[in-house]
Amino acid sequence: MTLLTFRFAPSPNGELHLGHAYSALLNQKMAKAAGGRLLLRIEDIDTTRCTPEFEAGIFRDLKWLGLGWEEPVRRQSEHFAEYQAMLERLIEEELVYPAFMSRSEIRAFIADSEKRGRDWPRDPDGVPLYPAADKALPASERKRRIVEGAPFAWRLDVDAAMARVGRDLTWAEYTDETLSGTRHVEARPQDWGDVIVARREIPTSYHLAVTLDDALQGVSHVVRGQDLYSATSVQRLLQQLLGLPQPAYFHHRLILGPDGRKLSKSLGDTGLAAQCKAGASPDDVRRLVGL
Repeated sequence: MTLLTFRFAPSPNGELHLGHAYSALLNQKMAKAAGGRLLLRIEDIDTTRCTPEFEAGIFRDLKWLGLGWEEPVRRQSEHFAEYQAMLERLIEEELVYPAFMSRSEIRAFIADSEKRGRDWPRDPDGVPLYPAADKALPASERKRRIVEGAPFAWRLDVDAAMARVGRDLTWAEYTDETLSGTRHVEARPQDWGDVIVARREIPTSYHLAVTLDDALQGVSHVVRGQDLYSATSVQRLLQQLLGLPQPAYFHHRLILGPDGRKLSKSLGDTGLAAQCKAGASPDDVRRLVGL
């Protein structure tokens, strides 16, 4: 019998806060109730912002909370070759393209379009979709720019990808943490436009890395915050394109700050280290987050 597998996957680009504590403890609770496994993954592909000090803080805070996980811990920065192999597949199948526009060029392009009366579409996070201009570049021009060292990112051609899949995409979403009921959610990756799947200097992105990691680690249940609900659409598309298994999902409530907004790593007073220093116990944290 295959054990259900859950994972907690923080990024070491700041200190953990109460929202992370809730997600970690909920994953532990659900894994225990299901008689399953809990994995810890360090999502550190952003090598400029992620530091060993923050990673050490993650281990310290999770151990203080009483969280346990299976070894070894997977660090994304140690698996760039695996992500590169998946990227090469997407390149060979012409499902991605090099996108050269800088942020200032994107802003200027969109501003010019809006001056002419066109409302520019935005993704679920409110960010303007990437213009399609680069998709029209001839292969020779793309190659010339890359050879000359022009900065670029690999973007998923979502229209080509959806045409390749050729059918409706859905994912299974649990209705509560007891895992007693599910509903099928329509995946709408087109709402995100042509998302970045890799950069020139780093052969992956959040979407590509977590999709492959979950498959390679045998993750059967992805339990994470409601703020990542819409992003699941892109990951379901990548799963389908790459022939990877699809986990079931549960997107839990968010722990909000006093101002009603999602917690941020910049809010020091909600950090677990600050809670510990102020004399709080792990049980106090559990009560604060409703567990």
